[in-house]
Amino acid sequence: MRRASAIAALSVLALALPAAAETWTAYTAPNEKGLQWSFDSDYSYRDAATGRVVVLTAIGKVGASPRMGPSGPGAADGVGFIYALDCKSNNLLSLGGYSPKSPLKIGGDWRSAAPKKADGADDAALMRQACTNSAALPTK
Repeated sequence: MRRASAIAALSVLALALPAAAETWTAYTAPNEKGLQWSFDSDYSYRDAATGRVVVLTAIGKVGASPRMGPSGPGAADGVGFIYALDCKSNNLLSLGGYSPKSPLKIGGDWRSAAPKKADGADDAALMRQACTNSAALPTK
């Protein structure tokens, strides 16, 4: 009976783990040091109040073993930012950043902050990737 209970518990755990997995989508090419920016498409959503697409980004080292990131806030190798993107106006708001030494903090007044124009190749790449099919994102 104990063996059946243990097998059942492990089966439930095995099924639950993939549901919590992160799906990182690269949006930049690796730089000369092998670092590449990605966003977590499982975390991405449309903000109900503003219509902006909210994305969690992280940097990771391609080809490293073990791979450094991308990992989310609170992870030992997690370094990144959260942005709110206005796909129509091509601007963005930085909601906060995180690293192993600095946990993520998002201010409650971010919706009233002034956005900045998406500037540079990295911003353009993030806007292009994260805004594709943004209408299908969940609204929160």
